[in-house]
Amino acid sequence: MSALQNNLSAIKERIHQAATACGRSAQDIKLLAVSKTFSAEDVRDAFSFGQKYFGENYVQEGVAKVLELKDLRSSIEWHFIGPIQSNKSKDVAENFDWVHSIDRIKIAQRFNDQRPSHLPPLEVCVQVNISDEMSKSGIQPDELVDICQKISAMPHLRLRGLMSIPEPTEDVQNQKKSHHHLRELLIKLQQSTVLDHQKLQLDTLSMGMSSDIEAAITEGSTMVRVGTAIFGKRTYL
Repeated sequence: MSALQNNLSAIKERIHQAATACGRSAQDIKLLAVSKTFSAEDVRDAFSFGQKYFGENYVQEGVAKVLELKDLRSSIEWHFIGPIQSNKSKDVAENFDWVHSIDRIKIAQRFNDQRPSHLPPLEVCVQVNISDEMSKSGIQPDELVDICQKISAMPHLRLRGLMSIPEPTEDVQNQKKSHHHLRELLIKLQQSTVLDHQKLQLDTLSMGMSSDIEAAITEGSTMVRVGTAIFGKRTYL
């Protein structure tokens, strides 16, 4: 068994154990392999071991991989999870299936306008600055209802839920506290109304990474984003 295959198996076992411990099914939690800085061939290898969901943080790098792996396009689900620059939104809208990191209405509108009509709606999450860190992207919790109601009216986007990157901590209780807060915000949104008095149909909590998978799953994560624990240590040029 290769190191990559072994790593994938280990992460899936962690997810299974965490889900079982809190009475959930591991089938309800999607593993997103964060492949930033790793090659298209690394992605292909992970795919060969059964991994189908991949996350990218950098537009140019991510689009290059999508194009290089076009023979797998119908089988791989590509997620953009990094900061979004307005001048690169078109590349994201044209090449990705999901975006987790919407943090302003302007960028949501650009995605809606730039999503090709022959593609299904872009699946999107709103990023919340759950720890109120100046250095982190994401909107403030009190802005959530307004931005989500506006996004829900955009025909080429499908609002799925919320994403967060909490302040790093090794304290499990503090990890749970941040994730619990995001779950409470999602519940509040699910009770909000949009056009024609319909409820927001949200089902996604994108939260949890290598160091806090267990806490995130305990608090209801439906999608965990794992990179280093799958692909190994990153080398930045």
